[in-house]
Amino acid sequence: MTPRYRERPSRLDGAVVWELAGARPDGAVHPVLPDGCMDLLWTEGRLLVAGPDTRAHVPGGAGAAWAGVRFAPGDAPALLGVPAHELRDRRVDLADLWPAARARRLAARVAAAPAGPAAGLEEAALRAAAAAPRPDPLLRAVAARLDAGWSVAATADAVGLGVRQLHRRSLDAFGYGPKTLARVLRLQRALALVRAGTPYAAVAAAAGYTDQAHLARDVRALTGRTLTAYAAASANRSTPRPSGSRTTA
Repeated sequence: MTPRYRERPSRLDGAVVWELAGARPDGAVHPVLPDGCMDLLWTEGRLLVAGPDTRAHVPGGAGAAWAGVRFAPGDAPALLGVPAHELRDRRVDLADLWPAARARRLAARVAAAPAGPAAGLEEAALRAAAAAPRPDPLLRAVAARLDAGWSVAATADAVGLGVRQLHRRSLDAFGYGPKTLARVLRLQRALALVRAGTPYAAVAAAAGYTDQAHLARDVRALTGRTLTAYAAASANRSTPRPSGSRTTA
């Protein structure tokens, strides 16, 4: 049976290309969880941009097929020409961000791509990246340190910014401040361990939570599910799920 979800590394540095088939046989719709990323999406001939999430997002169009390019944290704003915080917790048509004619031309190219919409999106992302400034290594260093569990203050000091400067830069690049980004990235580390069957107490210690109760509260707040419910849903799912970020609940 063709997998419902599949992904692969993109030729664009740090990005992932993914595809999602139509409705699940059981009709279930799984929320998309915060991961610090932004996506360029294609579905039913439309191009959309998924902004950075601070909470679980339940996608519409449950029966539709989707394709997307998921950009590394901080990379999409330069390619799309919009600060990330303006798209926080939003899905918007690309035509609302770019001139409508340009967005229509791109949508037509993606739809007509011989290898399918996912490949067409990747080509579009590569072209946009070639015309945009290169990703800021400082912002990549920020994301890497926060993902490794560094504190905001230590991260700011390591990249040579004041805490307030780091907060302003983070809003534009990631859509929220470094404290929220660190929380989202910590969640993703924890959920990967949960899916691997790691005991909850060990997950909490490895991912950087104070204790198991802290882990459970954060999972509930950011995913809308209890830790036990998330683990059960992950264990029972028969179709592939995202292996990296943009994880579904």
